[in-house]
Amino acid sequence: MKKVKLNLTHNDTVAQVILNDGKGNVLDHIMVEELQSLLIGFKKSAQLKLITFEGEGKHFSFGASVEEHRKEFAEVMLRGFHQLFYLLRDLSIPCVAKISGQCLGGGFELAMMCNFIFTDKTAKLGQPEISLGVFPPPASIILPEKIGYAKAEELLITGKSITADEAKSIGLINHLLDDKPGLNTWVDEWISIHVVPKSASSLRFAVKAARVKFNHILSNFLPQLETLYLHQLMQTHDANEGISSFLEKRKPVWDNA
Repeated sequence: MKKVKLNLTHNDTVAQVILNDGKGNVLDHIMVEELQSLLIGFKKSAQLKLITFEGEGKHFSFGASVEEHRKEFAEVMLRGFHQLFYLLRDLSIPCVAKISGQCLGGGFELAMMCNFIFTDKTAKLGQPEISLGVFPPPASIILPEKIGYAKAEELLITGKSITADEAKSIGLINHLLDDKPGLNTWVDEWISIHVVPKSASSLRFAVKAARVKFNHILSNFLPQLETLYLHQLMQTHDANEGISSFLEKRKPVWDNA
């Protein structure tokens, strides 16, 4: 069974991408590779006006696979995951994240890469990587651009999660609905009103223009943070201890080094 489902809607102008890997929709290397293949295929879809991302079931995504954060897997995992951000940058197709339930770590980063974030009241959003002794490279760049440094640093350095109401109050999400059925109905109407009547080509130019600064920052700093993560952070005891302790279901024993 594939871990990513694709539906084409609105006369094949909207690609509905559904993360589909059980309860947590974990972004492991298989799911990431399937997402890469989809995005590469979208390059040939001149009529595509919007990509939506959502999770099957109650949750958007618990994030990237913690197992694949181990030192021996980290380089392949991180570079494959970051490729999604470069592909979305280059496509310049407007993107929507539809979030219910937990949206954490890499799942939250994928959502933040979207131009629009719509949630229901069950949504919980956060970057808990610091609790594992690591940091999230894309979020470290994208969050400050989305909501400013004060709130971004609070989320990145504490690792806490926030509710949909708080996310709305700080400008992180664009619209908040009561429940998932209501979210689905509202987004469908929003697409019909605000996306479908427009030119697919012109929408892509609009995204390029709106994100000219954002893309410059992402392109320049994500490779730097990838290097910092792989060649400095993952050489420390505590980064490896944090990952191991989570997988072994015990409290970490920090060396502070």
